[in-house]
Amino acid sequence: MIGITGSVGKSTTKEVVAQVLSERYRTLRSPGNLNNEIGLPLTLLRLGSGYERAVLEMGFYVPGEIAFLCDIALPQVGVVTNIGTVHAERAGSQENIFLGKSELVQALPAAPEGTAILNFDDPWVRKMEEKTKARVFFYGLSNEADLWADNVEGLGLDGIRFRLHYKNETLHVRVPMIGRHSVETALRAAAVGLIEGLNWQEILNGLSQGHTQLRLVAVRSESGALMLDDTYNASPESMLASINLLDELEGKRKIAVLGDMLELGPYERQGHEMVGLRAAQVADILVTLGPRAHIYAEAARRTGMKPSRIFEFEDSAAVTDWLQKNLTSGDTALLKGSHGLRMDRIIATLEVHS
Repeated sequence: MIGITGSVGKSTTKEVVAQVLSERYRTLRSPGNLNNEIGLPLTLLRLGSGYERAVLEMGFYVPGEIAFLCDIALPQVGVVTNIGTVHAERAGSQENIFLGKSELVQALPAAPEGTAILNFDDPWVRKMEEKTKARVFFYGLSNEADLWADNVEGLGLDGIRFRLHYKNETLHVRVPMIGRHSVETALRAAAVGLIEGLNWQEILNGLSQGHTQLRLVAVRSESGALMLDDTYNASPESMLASINLLDELEGKRKIAVLGDMLELGPYERQGHEMVGLRAAQVADILVTLGPRAHIYAEAARRTGMKPSRIFEFEDSAAVTDWLQKNLTSGDTALLKGSHGLRMDRIIATLEVHS
């Protein structure tokens, strides 16, 4: 049983880990994001005798929830992606989110049976080493981690390239995952593969499967513009990662269409300001959707983005209308916001259907 939790990247990590393990083992994964007290048991009910590994996403909303899920699933391996500000509205603070996510590593069996796979680059996750009796395996972009990567190069929509280091080995890797931040997903999946006894050939085969991109997809508009559909959800961390991808891509004009980020609680203003500042550095045009998204616009103007390049809207119909009139061939547009804004409907209207 492999349990996966964290603020951002759980579902994608779960898919890629399952792909890697499937190179050797018959592997069950939780479908979609069935990661709560209803979804996880439903997944486990599908466990027949033929399965050798199960990869389970574990969500956190309230203290005790992950401990409860671990009582049901009894994971031997726990993977923690990061500790962000998403769900701070309900959890109260990053400290509370840290305590909630730590329930996974606390529930693991003591070493050598249990292994906690932790993000060395995230100081909150690194602190979880103190919370577990399991063996700790660090991954990250620092050479102090057990498994680490450097020379990370974004290839736009063609994926990423990087060097992977483990013990005395160095491997040159290319994977079809979009955005430089995807190197962390690859590291997590490779770490699980190593813990579960796979060889490098099996791990790299699993990582190079083409369908690992769960959330972000690229589609064309009727006018020929490239649209990055990342409308599934949003947090400051995932917003910055997507804006960085926009920065990597070619485009006559780069347009950031950003909606509200929900459930940030006390981090709401700070999170939106950080994203607005980065958007101003990357985008030629900023389009905002929703009442909180005005903070993006304020921050962008403050950092020197011309007001004539910023367009603020309250409803998605107005955003759709603006994009229909203004997107042209050669433009690259990123669309991202919290799921509650249903920005996927904007994409559905604009996407060219063959």
